[in-house]
Amino acid sequence: MRSDFMTDFDDIRPYNDSEVAPAIARVLATPELIRAVARLRFPHLSGVLPWLMRPLVHTYLQHQLRGVNTVDQLQEIIGHYLENMLNRRVSELTVSGLDKLQKDKAYLFISNHRDIAMDPAFVNWAMFHYGFDTVRIAIGDNLLTKPYVSDLIRLNKSFIVKRNISSPREKLKASKHLSAYIHHSIAEDKSNVWIAQREGRAKDGRDVTNSAIVSMIALSKPKPQDFGEYIGELNIVPVSISYEWDPCDAAKARELHAVQTHGRYEKAEHEDVASIAAGIAGEKGHVHLAFGDVLGSEYESTEQVAREIDRQVWNNYVLHPSNHLAYERLYSKPSGLPVTAKGCEFVAADYPEEQRELDRRLAGLLPEQQQILLSIYANSVVSHLKLAASAEDAAQE
Repeated sequence: MRSDFMTDFDDIRPYNDSEVAPAIARVLATPELIRAVARLRFPHLSGVLPWLMRPLVHTYLQHQLRGVNTVDQLQEIIGHYLENMLNRRVSELTVSGLDKLQKDKAYLFISNHRDIAMDPAFVNWAMFHYGFDTVRIAIGDNLLTKPYVSDLIRLNKSFIVKRNISSPREKLKASKHLSAYIHHSIAEDKSNVWIAQREGRAKDGRDVTNSAIVSMIALSKPKPQDFGEYIGELNIVPVSISYEWDPCDAAKARELHAVQTHGRYEKAEHEDVASIAAGIAGEKGHVHLAFGDVLGSEYESTEQVAREIDRQVWNNYVLHPSNHLAYERLYSKPSGLPVTAKGCEFVAADYPEEQRELDRRLAGLLPEQQQILLSIYANSVVSHLKLAASAEDAAQE
């Protein structure tokens, strides 16, 4: 890694190989992490026999990470854990669109955002298994509430998006710095980058690109350069990630209801870290990743780029039975859209198990919260229908 890169982006970049071993040592010396891993991996035993499970987990992690001195070595171990999670918490993982991309090119993947940790993790899994280099991941500094979390994130090829800044001047400076790093990663390091289409998760299921994200990415454009040309050289690829079940759906429904009722929602301390754990450990059902087409150089504004990302994210989003069932309960009619990656016709009576699972997730929520949870799943159908209506209107003009 070049010395100027180390100097210019030292405050936000992922860790390099020389920093891996010291960071791992710090992480393993953190009792809170050991407790968290014990609870996640052995929830019952860690509650009954914490005095036994914690030292065993610590010893196991030390053994697993012994001799790990490079980012690639660590990624292999993380990939093993991800594979185990997929086998236990994902019924099926399907991927489309990667065959259109070139393995010797670097891409800026801009995806919808539903889960803090799993969205980029699934993208990385797909990239690795299809022979692509894994991605550098944009992570907001609001998640770095603990030093060991910061170490873990930067060990896993993540770079920091600084959000906890109050001064407009400092915000602009940080955005330019981030934009320069993203451009440097793509153009100079030839490294793939993942960033969400908006700040924060789409808790309501409406995957809409914030044009401010595109504006940030374009801050590094040299003044004489054409906007479209700059966008074209970043090789932007919209990505749709669709979960059959969201492990955090009830929590999202309660949060959205609190905002609607009281005008705000107060997060508990370290709530984002708890959401990460819930997203990893929870049942997800069928997950589909759809990689879209590379954006060209024909765009004249950030709004045009944002609209095209939306179009591809909505168009490529795979609708699961959960989406259709929620839509029919809310709107009392079928959508007429296909279901699953196979594009089958949806018939509600064919999915009794999914009906029961949806009922289970609604149980315990207030009626208003139940409506919100249904909308979380149904809004992907609404986006599809909106896109189809827009295409029909355009064809008639």
